Amino acid sequence: MSTPQTLRAAAIKVNGQDARLDGVPVHTSLLDWLRDRGLTGAKEGCAEGECGACSVLVARPGIDSPTEWTAVNACLLPAAALDGQEIVTSEGLGKDTELHPVQQEMAVRGGSQCGYCTPGFVCSMAAEYYRPARTAAAHGTDDHEHGPNGFDLHSLSGNLCRCTGYRPIRDAAYALGVPEDNDAFAARRLSPPPPPAATRLAVDGAEFLRPASLDDVLGVLADRPDARIVAGSTDAGVEVNLRGVRAALVVAVDRLPELREFEVGSSEIRIGAALTLSEIERLLDGRVPLLAQMFPQFASRLIRNGATIGGNLGTGSPIGDTPPALLALDASLVLTSRRGDRVVPLAEYFTGYRQTLKTPDELIRAVLVPLPLAPMTAFHKIAKRRFDDISSVAVGYAIEVADGVVTQARIGLGGVAATPLRARATEDALTGRPWTEQTVREAAAVMAAEGTPMDDHRASASYRSAMLGQSLLRFYAQLEV
Repeated sequence: MSTPQTLRAAAIKVNGQDARLDGVPVHTSLLDWLRDRGLTGAKEGCAEGECGACSVLVARPGIDSPTEWTAVNACLLPAAALDGQEIVTSEGLGKDTELHPVQQEMAVRGGSQCGYCTPGFVCSMAAEYYRPARTAAAHGTDDHEHGPNGFDLHSLSGNLCRCTGYRPIRDAAYALGVPEDNDAFAARRLSPPPPPAATRLAVDGAEFLRPASLDDVLGVLADRPDARIVAGSTDAGVEVNLRGVRAALVVAVDRLPELREFEVGSSEIRIGAALTLSEIERLLDGRVPLLAQMFPQFASRLIRNGATIGGNLGTGSPIGDTPPALLALDASLVLTSRRGDRVVPLAEYFTGYRQTLKTPDELIRAVLVPLPLAPMTAFHKIAKRRFDDISSVAVGYAIEVADGVVTQARIGLGGVAATPLRARATEDALTGRPWTEQTVREAAAVMAAEGTPMDDHRASASYRSAMLGQSLLRFYAQLEV
């Protein structure tokens, strides 16, 4: 088995100081490791990435600057995954004699009461404070989601407060100015982040690997098909924390260059599987309107900062948000192994509940979105909350109409069967017919019968069926306005 050898002591730079990982169990979360070291600002509130009390900053490769301070959930990431990396906790932002500007505004505007969630809010707010494009986005008026200083409230969508209330927290966010010239964290953005470190840690019979190359990863998978692949760990971390899953071998692939490609060509868009959803959103910059609608509704900014598109598809979940959108876009996946690459249409990829065509020795290398795009698209997510929630039903639309007649219809569905699926019967009911209210109403009745929805704690089967039909009617109505 080809595996990397650690030629240096495994360590993480925390608040400017190297901290060793010697003897740390492989499945120890970054949060637990930090707290064991006395850095107790970060808290555990939910252990599944839904409250943000554990938020910390990681130096990551930037899009608008060499380094960007990125807020992530420390409760989900294994500490081993940060080997060689650089992080800042709430304790490291300010100085003994001087609060950080974010901390100062939170204090003077009453943004903290019990204080449990405050360090997480501070870290998420600091990431937005240092976002290079924030000040360029300042527009002088409040549109309910952005402040006059360009602050994007979605950056706090993964942080929950149970006692203070959000108005003073928003006030603190909107009062922030620009970093001063002598701000060390702002200056740090001008240099690249630490490169990914090839890592091999083995403790108590479990092993963590960060291979140096894609070829090394594929060699590991060929020898050890039982290996657990992780990238952002937003799914794997929940299994470790809440279900007690302890894989014997964990392999990290999130920093592999071969899985982080992004290219807009004449016939397709190629999106590397290890790109995070936040990175993809910014790289696409609205080029794919259907995905632009989906991104803000996918969990929270904290989760999107870690979750990768390959990871979301690799789980095979029937309620993931990317599959309905990508099915509507007629996307394909590039699967890679020691045997080479193969391209699989996403519509054929899912074979059963959390089962796919991907073999144990394969990785998702990239997602391919064909061009040109359909002109009429939308993403509908039906959930109990507008943001940061799991779908009861998700629908992606891509419709083409010529001379008043539907020439092509692709509709992706999630949450209504054991797998994400195309609404084939509804597509057939629309194609070749006039794009009129009568056609849409007839097709909506067909769509209500798509899939095999079930009753669970999120929604009943009858509700899910009703929402399918209503979704198509809503899509038509919104286009006609």
